[in-house]
Amino acid sequence: MPIITVNIKEGRTVEQKREMARRVTQAVAETMEVKPSAVRIIINEMKNENFAIGGTLVCDDPAMQLKPKE
Repeated sequence: MPIITVNIKEGRTVEQKREMARRVTQAVAETMEVKPSAVRIIINEMKNENFAIGGTLVCDDPAMQLKPKE
């Protein structure tokens, strides 16, 4: 049973996470030769205050924060 962990910054919609889970499940099931029902996905969402790039917390730099698609 493949178990996939996905770490993302918070801010994605449920629909985006649903589609990611569907596509990742499909890819893993095909490449690992398992049924889709055997694939497990854990999504960890990080707040901007718990994620740093180059020593700077994302919450401290607006340029690093997730921007919604237009």
